[in-house]
Amino acid sequence: MSTEREIESTQGTQQSPVYDEPEHVTQQVVLNEKASMDASFDKENTVTADGEEPTFAEKTSLRHVAENLPLSAWLVAIVELCERFTYYGMSGLFQNYIQRPLDGSQGRGALGMDHQGATGLTTFFQFWCYVTPILGAVIADQYLGKYKTIVLFCIVYMVGLLILVCTSIPGALENGAGLGGFIVAILIIGLGTGGIKSNVAPLIADQYKRKKMAIKTIKNGERVVIDPALTIQRIYMIFYGCINVGSLSLLATPYMEKYIGFWSAYLLCLCMFMVGTLVVTLGRKFYVVRPPQGSIITDAFRALFIMIKNRDMDAPKPSWQTERHGSSSVKWDDHFIDELKRALVACRVFAFYPVYWVVYGQFSSNFVTQAGQMQTHGIPNDLMQNFDPIAVIVFIPVLESCVYPILRRLKINFRPITRISFGFVVASLAMMYAAIVQHLIYSAGPCYGNPLCDASVVDGTAYGNNVHIAIQTPAYVFIGVSEIFASVSGLEYAYTKAPPSMKSFVQSMYLLTNAFGSAIAEALTPAAFDPAIMWMFVGLACASFLAGLIFFAIFRHLNAQEDEMNALDAEDYMPEAPVVEERRASHAQ
Repeated sequence: MSTEREIESTQGTQQSPVYDEPEHVTQQVVLNEKASMDASFDKENTVTADGEEPTFAEKTSLRHVAENLPLSAWLVAIVELCERFTYYGMSGLFQNYIQRPLDGSQGRGALGMDHQGATGLTTFFQFWCYVTPILGAVIADQYLGKYKTIVLFCIVYMVGLLILVCTSIPGALENGAGLGGFIVAILIIGLGTGGIKSNVAPLIADQYKRKKMAIKTIKNGERVVIDPALTIQRIYMIFYGCINVGSLSLLATPYMEKYIGFWSAYLLCLCMFMVGTLVVTLGRKFYVVRPPQGSIITDAFRALFIMIKNRDMDAPKPSWQTERHGSSSVKWDDHFIDELKRALVACRVFAFYPVYWVVYGQFSSNFVTQAGQMQTHGIPNDLMQNFDPIAVIVFIPVLESCVYPILRRLKINFRPITRISFGFVVASLAMMYAAIVQHLIYSAGPCYGNPLCDASVVDGTAYGNNVHIAIQTPAYVFIGVSEIFASVSGLEYAYTKAPPSMKSFVQSMYLLTNAFGSAIAEALTPAAFDPAIMWMFVGLACASFLAGLIFFAIFRHLNAQEDEMNALDAEDYMPEAPVVEERRASHAQ
């Protein structure tokens, strides 16, 4: 089975890995060019910075630091920024687009499907966008590789956007093309989103090569430990920061919706997505691109079947089978099974995430409707969503530059499991605050428990109850802060715990939890009416808080195993002879 494995030196020295690099350097993996291959490995995956690897005592006593990101990682981040600009700038308008009628009696609208219909379709779109990453992951890991898969699904995405733009122009809406065009568009866009999302997150981390800790002396003479795990954490913090910079498209698109029309906002999103597609294609030579690994997903499921059949996690190992049966017929090695077991640990951790995503999804659906039930003072109700990414953009540098370094200097390890648990608790605060705001709305006139009633209509337009829209801000801020801990740590965990050949697939498993969250939210749609929605917010607050506590109680022991599990990627292992011959033949062509 083809995986990212190392080929043993003919002289019995330290093994050297074979990495499938971009096409212009693929000659380095040919076996008869060993010297060139070793030189490339020393340059790209240097074990140490000062010529020495840290001892156990140094690992525990010296300060751990992260490295800077390579240029190619920044390019991938820009691509994600453009895609998220499109996704949020477009989907953030869906609630109004679907809920409000075309006649403008409740502000600009299109389809007129009321609150529950809008929440249902918006939630379905979120669900669909996080189911399709499985398809993108299988195509990337088994057939095309991450880069080609991203390019392919960029084209699919643009087709969906074009349909959305064309069917949202006034003439198309007046002739009844709006609903059909919208459904077709979100199906195609969701497919494109899935193919990109499952691959762009692991692709950015692939740009960083170091696998082992190293000693480095910084400018002030202090000896520190370069920690790859901290660099991966930094990569995903910056990656998530770019996501939220992109999502600030909601500063522009609600005003375009209000003063020009939905079609203009969707057109802006299409143009921005085209910019991202150009970056990903024109920057091709800068990326570290790993090839697909053949039947890796099939082999993983086959290994899982053997585990279940024998009720032993080590049963698929060749050594286990040889010991008990005298021979082994599998084509993988023991190291692959160790990696697969580590991936299963990550998937167990992800099991709690649907609860978090139900809470997170409220900011683009029910929070938008809630904002429309208050006095907006000329502010579009779907503009308030921007306080979520603004909170992320503000707090990420604070955490990365101040809080986390201080904790490391104090030898306080804020491990992923702890960060995720904390994120769940902060998310519960967002829901509790939203419930309080909803109570204030129901306590204010003129409509009290029935916002937007006939008593609120002035000059043909319904206005919200006498509560200022700005009071909703902390709910979005709490959601944003929770993302930094729960969502960013989830991305990090999905990458670091996945086998090298299954990065996209494990990432898709993480994203799938978002789909499960959307499915739960879809089931809660019947409760999205006044005044029941206030109690739905209370229930979600309790669920998120309890999930965070239970999650920490169950998985806190994994914090102690973090370094050990991350070290698996740095271990040396040898591919089977058929793989070596296959690679030699492919590169010779």
